Amino acid sequence: MNATNSANELRGRSDRRGLGPADGDDGDDLGTRLRRADTTDVAALVDATLRRADAEGLVDVGWVVEDTPVGPLTLAATLAGVVRIEFGGGEQVLEELASEVSPRIVRLPGRLDGVRRELEEYFAGRRRSFDVPVDRRLSRGYRRTVLEALSREVPYGRTVSYKELAERTGNPKASRAVGSAMATNPIPIVVPCHRVLRTGGALGGYGGGLDTKVWLLRHEGALLG
Repeated sequence: MNATNSANELRGRSDRRGLGPADGDDGDDLGTRLRRADTTDVAALVDATLRRADAEGLVDVGWVVEDTPVGPLTLAATLAGVVRIEFGGGEQVLEELASEVSPRIVRLPGRLDGVRRELEEYFAGRRRSFDVPVDRRLSRGYRRTVLEALSREVPYGRTVSYKELAERTGNPKASRAVGSAMATNPIPIVVPCHRVLRTGGALGGYGGGLDTKVWLLRHEGALLG
């Protein structure tokens, strides 16, 4: 999937919903304009088309791949907020979003500007909490309860055990369910599942790999050495 393909996919829907040539232009459709344009013009036309589609409510999920100190992150957002952060830049997460959220998904960096900026500040050591809105629709039931408690009660530089987090949610025997919630957290880093450890301080697992979990904990000063 790329920006040009995204624009082509949107073209048919755009024409049917009134996003064809504006009154007073030369009547050329997007394909004709793209064939006439050079590479720079193509990029500008695609960007303008996608932004217009977003403004008209044609895009349900926007995504972008962002390079970070822990490797590339695939970021995705609905109009409600950040819905997915995935370690790596693979196609699988886009297929999952198309299935679980909406097939109207395109590369749309502008929609992710807020979380991109906050992540940059976090990795640079200038931010300790995230303010961007999040869309929690991919977390349900007790898993959602646990992740909301994690965001609310375990700040930057602190850690908690699976058991302690279970106790904080009123289910002291639900350590395994807490572990499952951490393993399936759809918005890591922003929802900081890297701060959850095993009883006794062992790292436990992490979707981004243990090296990434160690890096994040050291970055926050929660793990020395």
